[in-house]
Amino acid sequence: MAITPFVIFLIPIAGMLMVLGIVGIVFWYKARERELQVHQDMRIREMEHQRKMKEMELELEKTRSRQSADKVV
Repeated sequence: MAITPFVIFLIPIAGMLMVLGIVGIVFWYKARERELQVHQDMRIREMEHQRKMKEMELELEKTRSRQSADKVV
């Protein structure tokens, strides 16, 4: 089998494409990991916010009940 100029040209290009493919996959994987980490952090912040809002609601209800108790007495 004779090596044609096309094959000689194709081998380096295939090697470069393989390297680009590997680098692309690695970058995609890292970006996906960062995206999942951001979503997890956002979920944690959301849960903390909900907890703080519930605490504030309880404080508000306590204050209202004290005020209503003071008005009655």
